[in-house]
Amino acid sequence: MSELLEKILSKDNMNTAYKRVCANKGAGGVDGVSVEELGDHIKENWESIRNQIRSRKYKPQPVRRVEIPKPNGGMRKLGIPTVMDRVIQQGIVQVISPICEPLFSEWSYGFRPSKSCEMAIRQLLVYLNEGYEWIVDIDLEKFFDNVPQDKLMSLVHDIINDGDTESLIRKYLKAGVMTTQGYEETKRGTPQGGNLSPLLSNIMLNELDKELEARGLRFTRYADDCVIAVKSEWSAKRVMGTVSDWIQRKQGLKVNMTKTHITRPMKLKYLGFGFYKDSKTKEWKCRPHQESVKKFKDRLKVLTCRKMPGTVTSKIEKINQVTRGWINYYALGSMKTAMTEIDAHLRTRLRVIIWKQWKVRKKRQWGLQKLGIGKELARLTAYCGDRYYWIATKTCVARAISKDVLTRAGLKSCLDYYKERHALKLC
Repeated sequence: MSELLEKILSKDNMNTAYKRVCANKGAGGVDGVSVEELGDHIKENWESIRNQIRSRKYKPQPVRRVEIPKPNGGMRKLGIPTVMDRVIQQGIVQVISPICEPLFSEWSYGFRPSKSCEMAIRQLLVYLNEGYEWIVDIDLEKFFDNVPQDKLMSLVHDIINDGDTESLIRKYLKAGVMTTQGYEETKRGTPQGGNLSPLLSNIMLNELDKELEARGLRFTRYADDCVIAVKSEWSAKRVMGTVSDWIQRKQGLKVNMTKTHITRPMKLKYLGFGFYKDSKTKEWKCRPHQESVKKFKDRLKVLTCRKMPGTVTSKIEKINQVTRGWINYYALGSMKTAMTEIDAHLRTRLRVIIWKQWKVRKKRQWGLQKLGIGKELARLTAYCGDRYYWIATKTCVARAISKDVLTRAGLKSCLDYYKERHALKLC
């Protein structure tokens, strides 16, 4: 029994893995065991599972295939392991990750401790402001589905050199998937959705990072999203050709040549951000890409649909959750104008919801009077009927259900929250 595998199976390590899987929640796998049932499942089965792993007899269950739509069309295939396999995978990651970290590139930012999306964007801005304004955007075709497993396991062996642990990892790669049509083998790829996949993807693409570093290229990589910044169009064409060829020839990965392209910063979308040159300072800066803003608006539109059941308070709580998450991610960027517009539209939609919930003329008159509108004006407005948008924007309803009223009801202004977070990001 290897020392590394014993460290993975240790009580402390597996307890930490169990807590992380429970904190992440998520759906169950093919065995139907939920996160809530995991504790009892472990008590009943862990001793047997651990002995099977030690003797190399453990067989992971197939992952459950789930498809989710991509923002630009098509479907992304996810593989959901059983909750027990998620705990074991997390235990492997916790032990192997510290071994891998010193070997990884400084310019790799995805799925790593002390690295983030924000750091990747900041580094790209440094390149742009140094004059590297031609971008090679590399697109790896269905990366997680096309990883050559033998090549990947060879790289894993070079790092950990432990047969027992390598055997367990390979079993997860070979576990297969369960689709609506039945069981399918997995001869290539590492299922996107498992706890182990992000680390394996970084191990696989670390070779690419080292090659780009050896060539003296300026790049940032977040998982399989890689951009290279150069100073001229000629250099960009040369780099795109030679790097794409190297990836396919040396790593056995597929480069999507229809999506791999050369672009300028203002046309680039990277990790949800767009880029622009400040007219006063002449510096390159970032902001949420217009597609990201549209997606945010669409999400808020769903949450403020007047036909959806629920109280105004519950809707505001959900809106605040979505707003916080979105702004926390994009706070580095400039978006004052967008947040001002979204705030105004959001308040209008909440006024419509409140007007609809008041329903009858008597309740509407009472509500307006309670919010400070005179009796006669409140009565006239109450008789305006159900022309929702017009009433919410053209009558005293906008004055009655003011920003302050909605703030007291719990609504967090997008603009105010953005200003708070943006100031912290710039510190």
